Amino acid sequence: MKNVRIFALMGVAVLIGLTSCQESDDLSASTIEGTYRGSLTYDSNLKSTLGAGFDSSDATAEVSDLGDGQIEVHCFGDVLDTTFVLNYYENQNMIMVCLDGTAFESMYGHMMGMGGMHGNNNHIGETMHNNNSSDWMNHMNRDHNDGDEHFGGFNMTDHTFDYTMQTEVGDYHFQGTKKR
Repeated sequence: MKNVRIFALMGVAVLIGLTSCQESDDLSASTIEGTYRGSLTYDSNLKSTLGAGFDSSDATAEVSDLGDGQIEVHCFGDVLDTTFVLNYYENQNMIMVCLDGTAFESMYGHMMGMGGMHGNNNHIGETMHNNNSSDWMNHMNRDHNDGDEHFGGFNMTDHTFDYTMQTEVGDYHFQGTKKR
């Protein structure tokens, strides 16, 4: 009887050890939510701009979960303070992001869900029914045309976030690491 208890306790200890060492395969807003500290760089597409002389500055991005696959990003520093909403999609060890709503329509020239109708050769039906396909690939096939550009995402391995915000006068690029 004593041996049975010892084996039972050893079994419980092994199970606890195995489950506590496993990494979660579930990438979600809760894993990307938080504060990212880093830098903001500026690339002007005009010869003379208000941002002239600014190469890089410290910046912060606060990422909040809005639910339903959306996050809100508040990016701020000495030269920029902006808030925007992004959709997010799992893609292996990355969480990719994409514009939403009118920002999506303005950037890509069509509504979400209309990809493939404008020259996308990604075999929509095959990918959407393939259980091995990532959320990101499903998004690309369902919502985008070939050549549509994206502007950043989260690297879950090194806990970083990078995103390029396009403006009329140039692009602001944030790159930061999650504060623990």
